[in-house]
Amino acid sequence: MPFLENFSLLDYIISIADIFLVWLVFYKLLQIIQGTKAVQLLRGIILIIGVRFASEIIGLNTLSYLMEQTMTWGVLAIIIIFQPELRRALEQLGRGKWFRSTSIEDNEHEQMIEAIVKSTSYMAKRRIGALMSIERETGLNDYIETGISLESKVTSELLINIFIPNTPLHDGAVILKNNQVAAAACYLPLSESPFVSKELGTRHRAALGISEVTDSITIVVSEETGSVSLTKNGELYRNLSLDELQNMLENELTISNKTTSSNLWNWRSKRNG
Repeated sequence: MPFLENFSLLDYIISIADIFLVWLVFYKLLQIIQGTKAVQLLRGIILIIGVRFASEIIGLNTLSYLMEQTMTWGVLAIIIIFQPELRRALEQLGRGKWFRSTSIEDNEHEQMIEAIVKSTSYMAKRRIGALMSIERETGLNDYIETGISLESKVTSELLINIFIPNTPLHDGAVILKNNQVAAAACYLPLSESPFVSKELGTRHRAALGISEVTDSITIVVSEETGSVSLTKNGELYRNLSLDELQNMLENELTISNKTTSSNLWNWRSKRNG
C-alpha cells in the first residue's frame, strides 16, 4: 500500500511509543481514581459522550447540540470535580510513585497477616478497641486522606501503639495498603443499612459501612467485650477466634488463593449474638 510505504521504521517506532504512552497515562489515572467518588463521575462523563455520538448518528440534532455544549463546558467542570485526584496524581508524579511496582508477594501478605492477628490477640485480651481496614482492588484514597499519613511497615507493635487509649491516633481507623500502614485516625462511612442491629457500636457500623462501598476487609476489636469481628462485602462475622480470623485473612489476601473460592465463607455462620 502506498500509504504504508511512506512510513519508515522510525515512524512505526514513534507511533507505537505514542500509543503506549497514551495508554500508560490513562491506566495510571484510572489507578489513582479507582475506588474514589471520581469513578462514578467518570462513568457519567463516558455516558454523556456516548449519548452525544449516538444522537448525532440517529439525527437528534437538539440533543446532540446539548451534549456538545455539555462536553465543551465539561472540561472546566472536570478540573473542579477531579481536583483531589489531579492533585494526588501530581503529588505521586513528583514523588516518582507512578512507575513503582505495588505488587505484593504471598510472603509479604503472610507477614502482614501475622502482625494483624498478633496485635488483635493482644488488644482483644485487654479490651482495647481497634478498627483496621485492608485495601484490596478498590482504592481507599478518599478515606486515607481523612487521617494522618504514616506509610509505615505493618508490625504488631505499631498497630498496638496506635490503638492504646488516650494516644493521639487511637480514634478512627487504621488503613493498610500495599503491606503498609497507610494512615491512622481515618474516618470511615457508617453503614446505611436499615437491617443493622441497634446494639452495634460505631466501630462495627463503620466496618460495615466501608465494606458496603468497597471490597476492603475490616477487622474490629470491641472495646466493651474484647470480641473480634470482620466485615467483607457488607457482611459482618462476629465473635471470631484468632484461628478463624487468620484463616479468613489468608484465604482472602494471599495471591495463591485469590482464584480459589473460600469454603470458610460458606460454612462460617454470621453470629449476631
